[in-house]
This record gives sequence, C-alpha cells and structure tokens, in this order.
Amino acid sequence: MNEVLQKEEQAVAPPPATRERPFVSPNVNIVETKEGYVLEAEMPGVAREGLEINLEENVLTITGRRVPDAGVVTLLYRESNPADYRRVFELSPSVESGKITAQIEQGILTLNLPKAEKAKPRRINVN
Repeated sequence: MNEVLQKEEQAVAPPPATRERPFVSPNVNIVETKEGYVLEAEMPGVAREGLEINLEENVLTITGRRVPDAGVVTLLYRESNPADYRRVFELSPSVESGKITAQIEQGILTLNLPKAEKAKPRRINVN
C-alpha cells in the first residue's frame, strides 16, 4: 500500500459557509494486482449523481454526498450517520493517472488504479 498511497489526509469538515453537513472518512480497502491497484470505499447512501472524484497533480479526492431524507416519512430512530463522505490520497507516480476508472454499485465505490508500464514487473530474456 505504501507504493500506491504515499500520504493520506484525514477527512476534514469543509468551511461552514459551503456545507451544512460534516464529512466522515469512508472505510477503504486497497489491493494490488498484476495490472495495478483496486481501491474500494464503503459509501452507503451515495448514488452516482452524488459522487465526485477529482485528481489534481497526484492528489486524489473522493467526495460522496448522501441524498437527504425525503421528508415524506417521519424518522423514528437512526443509527446511520447522516454525514457525507470525503477521503484524500496522494498517489505514487507508479499509478497511470490518465487511465483510472471508477464505478459505484450498492454503496461500494471501486476505483481501478492501473500501474504505469515502467512500474510493472517484466521478465528479461537472456540471449
């Protein structure tokens, strides 16, 4: 994991003027494959429309906004946190940033972070 993410910043609350609800840090799993890395973030309640993924320089920011309760029903009891999600990572140069793909399904965001060709192991033939 140290190869992929050189540094991770903790989720921070945005300035009060821009948001009413706080951010929480989603749980994340990262695995390495031959072709790259797979990052899975748990973001229950976030649909594709509420998801924002930005890459600036080598800083990857994931923000997921949950749809607020419709107000049609009366909330009797809540155990889930109504906060939105935010996580920031600094990517290693070994990630081919132009080929990153993302999908969200059933509250799980999956990012595929392919390795740059120069970072992939290769076999050298002896003549």
